[in-house]
Amino acid sequence: MQFDQNWLVNTLLMLIPLWLSLSVHECAHAWMAWRLGDDTAARLGRLTLNPLAHIDPVGTLLLPLLGIPFGWAKPVPVQPQRFRPGVSMRTGMMLVAIAGPIANLILATICIVCFATLARFYPAAIALGRETERGAGVGRLLEMMIFLNVLLAAFNALPIPPLDGIRVADALMPRAFRPAWEGLYRLGPMALLAVIMLPRLVGVNLFYWPMQGTSFLLYQAIKLLYLI
Repeated sequence: MQFDQNWLVNTLLMLIPLWLSLSVHECAHAWMAWRLGDDTAARLGRLTLNPLAHIDPVGTLLLPLLGIPFGWAKPVPVQPQRFRPGVSMRTGMMLVAIAGPIANLILATICIVCFATLARFYPAAIALGRETERGAGVGRLLEMMIFLNVLLAAFNALPIPPLDGIRVADALMPRAFRPAWEGLYRLGPMALLAVIMLPRLVGVNLFYWPMQGTSFLLYQAIKLLYLI
């Protein structure tokens, strides 16, 4: 690996969006838990956008520095028994879980609006070019923010332990299906590994449609602003 200026720029263009996206995701979990009456995460300093509070040595540092544009942060601690009266543990955990992906989608939407606005009123800021050019850097930074946040939201929405989607599926699962569901729950780690590895082995892009949808929304936002 060549540690030159281009490597540093490319690394920062991935690390900054990833750390910010993960921080928003985890802070949203902590905020929702706090709103529901559990201040555990808040007392531990996790109700913050500061990436240092959410760093995981492998998912937040090692993988991105190896060039892998994905990762994870430390899980936010939640004690559902501390939820306020009237909020069941299952419903509360579902709301805490879904807050993370929703926050990522909101951040992606904000970045789409910023990107489209620049494309309309200051196209030089997102012009294609060398990574070291200031304009290209702004454009690439916004693009990375958009796609990373969509990927994080889509991936975490999968109903597989320990992803956020499992809490939503668990809260909505009918009582009659619970015995079979709990059996599948125990297979979560193997299922997650299969979801990550099998598509790559057979040449299938698991996130093709989320990424295509994001590209379409970005194009439509730019097109709309050009009509204003």
